[in-house]
Amino acid sequence: MFIKIDRNLCTGCESCIESCPYDAIVMRDEKAEINELCQLCKACLTVCPEGAISEVAEESDYRETEQGLGIWVFAEQRSGKIAEVSLELLGAGRKLSEQLETELSAVLLGLTESDARELIKWGADRVYHCGDEMFSSFNDEPYAHMLIDLIGKFRPEIVLSGATPIGRSFIPRVAALLRTGLTADCTSLEIEPVTRNLLQVRPAFGGNIMATIVCPHTRPQMATVRPRVMKKQEYDPERQGQVISVKADSVSSRTKILATVREVSETAVNLQDADIIVAGGRGMGGEKGFQLLVEFAETLGGSVAASRAAVDEGWIPYRHQVGQTGKTVGPKIYIACGISGAVQHLVGMQSSDVIIAINKNPEAPIFNVANIGIVGDVFEIIPALTRKIKEIKDK
Repeated sequence: MFIKIDRNLCTGCESCIESCPYDAIVMRDEKAEINELCQLCKACLTVCPEGAISEVAEESDYRETEQGLGIWVFAEQRSGKIAEVSLELLGAGRKLSEQLETELSAVLLGLTESDARELIKWGADRVYHCGDEMFSSFNDEPYAHMLIDLIGKFRPEIVLSGATPIGRSFIPRVAALLRTGLTADCTSLEIEPVTRNLLQVRPAFGGNIMATIVCPHTRPQMATVRPRVMKKQEYDPERQGQVISVKADSVSSRTKILATVREVSETAVNLQDADIIVAGGRGMGGEKGFQLLVEFAETLGGSVAASRAAVDEGWIPYRHQVGQTGKTVGPKIYIACGISGAVQHLVGMQSSDVIIAINKNPEAPIFNVANIGIVGDVFEIIPALTRKIKEIKDK
């Protein structure tokens, strides 16, 4: 698709130049002309009094847009267990499939047929399963080629994967080899009903805006989604579906996984699995402030997290950071202490079941997403809550 100016119709009035936010229209020989800065924003299409500006479709704009049906979720597995993000994507994929009136499928490489049937109980209509030994441990090359073979054969309309180290590693290779678009680190997915385009929402420009991205001209539409931003649907042990066994006869690999070594650390923090998180921001004032949060979290049986501002100050290690440049969490209870609520932080915790905000500024943005808001001094409120909870537990 490109924008064209008919020089025969152009009168050189320069109305279009003022309309272009990218300075992509210039005058040459007293006629308007589009240069390489054009971003196809289409702002100029309606301003020409002579109708000299038009949108022109290219052959590539029609390539594969009518091909593909169904939504696929790549079901990631690690250490012999299906990853939680895969179940979350099945929940999101079910809503999208209902909007498109199509089927939801999962792709499981490795594990057993019994594991594949578990995906059906979590919402899949069918599961494409290959239990070949080469897929027992993750390896970019065979994973990518197997998924490409399946996409080429069954032609899904949308393919989703978790924005995990595994998804970020091989899904871009799949998209590149298929010559289709990919949006990474999405936090929301919707369907545009007329075009059936997938509206892929993700933070952009350092989290200062939320961008909606579409892939209108190629299929499948592909996206990776952050863990813990989508909700699993209810597990249905009676749900029935189809498991399709596929072979990896045409898939080979130039490398072989000899061993997988897991790094073990006594200080490891698994915030993504925590049910209760107590998070601190710049308002905690320093390391002493975070010691209050550590005691409070231990009293609740929860974990301690932090905003980027607190991590940048050196008050707490990076492994505790929640937000766009940290971890995405979705606990049952998220207690934000001294956190203003910048969008960069919100994208990492706004899917929590209950959000409790404590801040002395009643205008803090965090209160816009909080279920419960407490306006006050955290250095008074947190010790008081800690004492009260201890009293209740001692009874």
